[in-house]
Amino acid sequence: MRFARAVYDFVEMVIIAAVITIITFMFIGRLTVVDGPSMMNTLIDGEVLAVSNLGYEPKVGDIVVFQSPESHVEGAIVKRVIATEGQTVDIDFSNWLVYVDGKPLYSDEHGNPEIEPYVNYESGSSMYKYDVDFPFVVPDGEVFLMGDNRNHSNDSRGSDIGTVDTRHIFGKVIFRVQPLSKFGAVD
Repeated sequence: MRFARAVYDFVEMVIIAAVITIITFMFIGRLTVVDGPSMMNTLIDGEVLAVSNLGYEPKVGDIVVFQSPESHVEGAIVKRVIATEGQTVDIDFSNWLVYVDGKPLYSDEHGNPEIEPYVNYESGSSMYKYDVDFPFVVPDGEVFLMGDNRNHSNDSRGSDIGTVDTRHIFGKVIFRVQPLSKFGAVD
C-alpha cells in the first residue's frame, strides 16, 4: 500500500509540474536561444534569453522574439522594434541614420541625429539596403524590426522577413540567462 501511495504522489507531482510549466510558457514567458550574428554586439550567438509575453504590446526599442511564417527562416528570430503600426520609417543608408515619423530614432542633446548606441556600426561602409523602398509606412497590426548588426541582419528592410504581424511575436526579451557572466537585463 505504501509503494502505491508513493507512486501516486510522484505521478501527481510530475503532472502538477508539467501543468505549471505549460501554463508558464503559454502565458508568462519562455526561454529562447540567440541564433546568428544579427543582434551583435547587444546579443551574441548562443546566448539564452528569457522572454515574456504577459500583457505585452510592442514598443519602439524593445528587443522581441518572433516567428515569421511568411519567411523561409525556421525557428525563433530576435530583433529590435523600430516602429509600430501607422508609423513611417525612413533610413539614410549612407549615414546609418533611422528616422521614425520624420524624427531621428536617436539624437544627441541638441536634437542632432546620431547612430543608435547599440548598433554595430561599420565605419567606411553604407548600411545594407535590401529590397524595401523608403519611406515605408508600417501596416496596421504589424511592426518594423531590425537587427543591431545592421549589415548582417535579415530584417524588415527586406521582403524575406518584412514587417511582422504582432500576433507572431512571442514576447519581449526580459533578461539574459546564459552565459552566467552576463546574466541580467538586456537593453
